[in-house]
Amino acid sequence: MTTQLQDAYIVAATRTPIGKSGRGYFRNTRPDDLLVKVLQSALAQVPDLDPALVEDAIVGCSFPEGAQGLNLARMGVLLAGLPNTIGGVTINRYCASGITAVAMAADRIRVGQADVMIAAGVESMSMVPMMGNNPSMNMAILKDENVGMAYGMGLTAEKVAEQWKISREAQDAFALQSHQRALAAQAAGYFDAETTPVEIIERVPNLATGQIDLKTRIVNRDEGARPDTSLEGLAKLKPVFAAKGSVTAGNSSQTSDGAGALILVSEKILKQFNLTPLARFASFAVRGVPPEIMGIGPKVAIPAACKAAGITQDQIDWFELNEAFAAQSLAVVQDLGLDPAKVNPMGGAIALGHPLGATGAIRSATTIHALHRNNLKYGMVTMCVGTGMGAAGIFERV
Repeated sequence: MTTQLQDAYIVAATRTPIGKSGRGYFRNTRPDDLLVKVLQSALAQVPDLDPALVEDAIVGCSFPEGAQGLNLARMGVLLAGLPNTIGGVTINRYCASGITAVAMAADRIRVGQADVMIAAGVESMSMVPMMGNNPSMNMAILKDENVGMAYGMGLTAEKVAEQWKISREAQDAFALQSHQRALAAQAAGYFDAETTPVEIIERVPNLATGQIDLKTRIVNRDEGARPDTSLEGLAKLKPVFAAKGSVTAGNSSQTSDGAGALILVSEKILKQFNLTPLARFASFAVRGVPPEIMGIGPKVAIPAACKAAGITQDQIDWFELNEAFAAQSLAVVQDLGLDPAKVNPMGGAIALGHPLGATGAIRSATTIHALHRNNLKYGMVTMCVGTGMGAAGIFERV
């Protein structure tokens, strides 16, 4: 188990709905505005806590440039109207940025260097696309020993599907299950407690008057899940990344926009402000794997996180395993012998979307609220990470 001075507790965990990138309801919403919304919402959930006690805000973002550049974390703190005494740092571990932010915030508390921290994640793939606006790579990655770094994420999924013998049929069935579970959870209202509604202002030119008409609406539901998804429809989709491959748009995660935020405190603060903890942050682990099979990353991160928490894999009641691709998710489940009923019971990124650096924070909120709703003890957020990594964080309901 990890040695520490004190525990870190989560007292608030929330997220925005997840929008489709490029054509969804957040396509014209700035990522810093999404971040502001969740920061304000998270703090509003603990009204008795003095925000001036927050030391730092650690915010994950996969491509912190353009609209989500300029040290997004500090900008978000100030734009949210929080005390200017709160610091802000933006971190990047690609798809694990959000859960890494949570782990780093927890660590500051666990080693006694802080009592109140904010952890968050945000990504607008509408405004900053995959690879960023001006990608530039070292040509040395094209050498044989480094070439895995040059693979696109989809090609790594094809490599995993081939090596782990994950069939196209199995991938499509997994994708369908993701949509079915997500739709069932939405219908049951299971996402409501974790979701902060967002008001969207749309500006539409009125050609008759020459004016700009403003239309407002409130969004409170992830827009990726599709009721019309079927095995027949998925089977018709062509492979995207390899001519004779099995990875399609239908069995891959959706590109998305969204944000999530958590408030973490020490036991001293819990008692001082009479706060009710939602969960204790139990452990975090990150491990590297060959870049060309990056999707298998959780296979090595999950056991490491369990060891650090002093528990076994079988004690995890709820897994949020990011569905970057059905192929890699199935390979991880297969190799670790995970119980499929415990893995993404409310669907995953194939149906709900994957806003890269925000996903870890978003799914942390999902996990924590699911533990309470179902009276479970341990939950895990885990994902594969570009260039060959796996990350996993464990929460314990208290």
